[in-house]
Amino acid sequence: MELTFSALMGIPLVEPEDNVAQLILDAAEANQKKIIANDVIVIAQKIVSKAENRYVVLDSVTPSEEAIKLSLEVQKDPRYVELVLRQSNTVIRKKPNVLIVEHELGFIHANAGMDQSNIEHPDGQERVLLLPKDSDASAEKIRQYVQQKLGVNVGVIINDSMGRAWRNGTLGLAIGVAGFNALENYVGGQDIFGRELVVTEVAAADEMAAGASLVMGQTQEKTPVVLVRGYQPTEPSDPAEQGVKPLLRPKELDLFR
Repeated sequence: MELTFSALMGIPLVEPEDNVAQLILDAAEANQKKIIANDVIVIAQKIVSKAENRYVVLDSVTPSEEAIKLSLEVQKDPRYVELVLRQSNTVIRKKPNVLIVEHELGFIHANAGMDQSNIEHPDGQERVLLLPKDSDASAEKIRQYVQQKLGVNVGVIINDSMGRAWRNGTLGLAIGVAGFNALENYVGGQDIFGRELVVTEVAAADEMAAGASLVMGQTQEKTPVVLVRGYQPTEPSDPAEQGVKPLLRPKELDLFR
């Protein structure tokens, strides 16, 4: 088995209302990379959010009393904290310079995944970029566009950089998935010695997102799209298994919150 990760070079700076799927197809053609059935397209969250105009100007935000109080604890701009709270279900951890929340989409994220790096500030207005409103829907829209244009079924991952408990550093994790099972379930199968597998599940979407992040880079590489080839995705038959939700551990099973 061979698994390859290939950056699609030449993706331009994305603006609101841009068609990300068409930009990907144009880049694939320019890179002489033919997208084929079962390829998985990994896309940096930032360009999806930019295309969906998920910008907020900080000066437009009026912080609540809760945000002002919390901003003193975490030593962050109260307008920024207000935006974090608006995007969150609950605050998980807080300390100076650290604010960990459960995003409204279910992810455990620092600062609700909001971003200020590599973002233009027109007319000197300080902006932040939010996650997509529905990252699974964003991934599915791109998948369908590629299928309609090329006539092939592909998988799509929207990935974002996240930190992890117990380890330093960030890595890419899937926040939107379309076209295949994000979580491969091997429970009931057998290992090489014939033992039944009881708890084995593989976060396939996260593994590909992490690998693609190495190719994308984190600073000035300008390679927000990576084509993964060689993985054989299986499409979910149960609607409950679609998207990124199977990767999110239910609260009642989370021993570390």
